[in-house]
Amino acid sequence: MEFVVQNVDVAIIGGGISGLTAANYLAKAGLSVLLIEKSNRLGGRARTVKKNGVFFNLGLHAFYQDGEGERVLRELDIPLSGGNPPAKAVAVWRNKMFPVPTGPLQLLSSKLLTLSGKIELARFMAKVGKINPERIGLISLKDWAEREIRDPIIRHLVYAICRTNSYVPYPDLQPAGPSVRQLQRTFSGKAMYVDKGWGSIVDRLQERAMRTGVTILSNKKVMEIEHDEKVRHICFDNGDRVAVPFVIATVEPEEIRRLVKRGGSTTISQWVNRNRPIHVACLDIALRKLPRPAPDCAVAFWIDQPLFYSNQSSAAKMSEDGSVVVSVARYLGSESGDWKRDKWQLERAMDVLHPGWQNEIVAKQFLPYMTVVHDYNAVDKNGFIGPAVPEIKGLYVTGDWTGRGEMLVDAALASAKRAAMQVVKEFDKLKKRGEVPSGDRGVVHDV
Repeated sequence: MEFVVQNVDVAIIGGGISGLTAANYLAKAGLSVLLIEKSNRLGGRARTVKKNGVFFNLGLHAFYQDGEGERVLRELDIPLSGGNPPAKAVAVWRNKMFPVPTGPLQLLSSKLLTLSGKIELARFMAKVGKINPERIGLISLKDWAEREIRDPIIRHLVYAICRTNSYVPYPDLQPAGPSVRQLQRTFSGKAMYVDKGWGSIVDRLQERAMRTGVTILSNKKVMEIEHDEKVRHICFDNGDRVAVPFVIATVEPEEIRRLVKRGGSTTISQWVNRNRPIHVACLDIALRKLPRPAPDCAVAFWIDQPLFYSNQSSAAKMSEDGSVVVSVARYLGSESGDWKRDKWQLERAMDVLHPGWQNEIVAKQFLPYMTVVHDYNAVDKNGFIGPAVPEIKGLYVTGDWTGRGEMLVDAALASAKRAAMQVVKEFDKLKKRGEVPSGDRGVVHDV
């Protein structure tokens, strides 16, 4: 079926979780919205794949309660169903497992730490929740940890947990403040796994958007954002053009530069050049049962390798038949991966935790080189990105790379709200000046 789209107030390029969030805020404010997705499915990296009755996210995902992302979804009346994983974790050191102490008795019996290390960990865990992350200053996680923690095992355990919370394996570049905030959320049990995967959030956002009049076009590719230092049209690959005064681009930075002719002379190019994308290799597995019930752990942190294990079924419904869904990831940072090496290492990690796991497989997927964030907060970067593109009036950007101290999905959702609110403000100014074109807007006709 073909569609003809008349003029709209706002066009959103990209149907991921950021684009859908912006669309909902704009429609809530009464604007006509066109959301365009080049693939046949919405969601982006927040999609969920169903295999043999099992719900697979695209790698590891967790929501942090009390974070910016949860607040945004609450404002949009998007319910979250799921649970917090139990406080049962192991640290892996030289392929040996050590329960991570979460209470006095576990701390006393721990074989991971020396007596002085146990005392220091107890003091650190009592202290960290009282720290104000805003007052730490612009120093790296490494500098902060070396100042606060003497025991090297505890320091590297903190690095491993912060790596899990951000995907960034560079403590010398990560700002300490946001890292400590995520650490506090982890220690207070704020991490949440979502029932039936993140695709359930995408579905709810899409349903709400359609109820409020958002026009969604999938399998539709934008080729250009036309502008004369002011947004005029979006152009599709079939030659169609739609007049629009505002565009929110939620796609990756390099794609935005491609869409904007003469983008090399704008701030967009500077943003692209400063970006450091972060990648992971991830193995998602559904098992009939865990072949090794002990140690009973929801997560596992490798101290001496950039690896992490998560049992999502420990807190969320991830299958229709009771299969256990787990993920193990290797943090690649900004480096290119070697998929054979990475796959072998992920499988060996599973061998350490659950010998015999391959005999219990229901379904699995291997994601060899997945971009999990297009940029991250770093101590050697100045200023924030977006949401407005200064040189092109009416153009805004959102995504995990445009955070203002937020991380990952929190950055994606918070930036979507910021962009939408700025568009609403600017649109109101146009209305007051009588510069909004009259006639039908946002009407879609079947051809």
